[in-house]
Amino acid sequence: MSDPAPRLDEIRALLSHLPGPDLNAGSAAAQRQSQLTKPAGSLGRLEELAVWLATWQGRHPPRIDHPRTVVFAGNHGVAARGVSAYPAAVTAQMVQNFIAGGAAVNQLCRVIDADLRVYEMNLDTPTADIVDMPAMSESECARAIAYGMTAVEPGIDALAVGEMGIANTTVAAALCLGLFGGDSGEWTGPGTGVAGAVLDRKREIVAAAVARHLPGPQDPPCDSFELLCRLGGLEFAAMVGAILAARMGRVPVVLDGYSAGAAAAVLYAADPRALDHCIAGHVSAEPGHRRLLERLGMRPLLDLGMRLGEASGATLALGLLKAAAACHSGMASFAEAGVSGPG
Repeated sequence: MSDPAPRLDEIRALLSHLPGPDLNAGSAAAQRQSQLTKPAGSLGRLEELAVWLATWQGRHPPRIDHPRTVVFAGNHGVAARGVSAYPAAVTAQMVQNFIAGGAAVNQLCRVIDADLRVYEMNLDTPTADIVDMPAMSESECARAIAYGMTAVEPGIDALAVGEMGIANTTVAAALCLGLFGGDSGEWTGPGTGVAGAVLDRKREIVAAAVARHLPGPQDPPCDSFELLCRLGGLEFAAMVGAILAARMGRVPVVLDGYSAGAAAAVLYAADPRALDHCIAGHVSAEPGHRRLLERLGMRPLLDLGMRLGEASGATLALGLLKAAAACHSGMASFAEAGVSGPG
């Protein structure tokens, strides 16, 4: 007999069992920082990152020996409404490019020495058009979350989370509008480069989708996981699963751009502490992403005007985590180096 399909209630229940910060490891890291051969605070955010890594890896010193980049690829029914500059077929074509080693993220993983894994999320069957109906059933959403959780295997010590999917900035904007309110124009940007009347139409589509699925005053309440079913996508659900499994496994997470942030926001809306093990790798050129990071209370590590997706910004930021861990572990203390400390 096959295993029963996972349910969202099982996913929700995990939120009450999330491991917290390892304060002992964090304190040990902070204490070592004060002894290293440098003025206090002179490495800026690298010092913060070293303590954060120790706190969420649950060990001191922190190490980034086996980082992994995960890219979840999914297709969306709303793409048929022309919200992107590219056809939906590009999703599968880019997956093949990842496999062949020809994408930007392949080069970045090679430079950073990160393990790249790409997960196809039923590309031949896009999710439903969110303007007309829910993107996924509860079972489809829960299965995708569970699938995303399998990306976090023993031995990984940092995880960069990203995606590939034509129309995913439309879905990200709809999720953010549904979760946090506001105006569709505030959350909806050019994505792959649409402008003018096409961008106006994209904003109208986002507004229409949210208006259809957001509960009215007389409707039963709807939590963030239900909104994920209604407005999200398979790769968004898989990213939720990967982020959640990383927390359970004490693996710090680097979030990529707008779509990864929108997926993470589903967990944040359920419990703001659920993202304490996450950091924003960068802020993308997509206007809604900066607004989202402000809402999540995250300061991005990089601001390079990137808007590629495919975990490129998050992978690049893994290099900063490796540098932070290396400085923390490899620098000599004042006593070890025979250098006079501060007076």
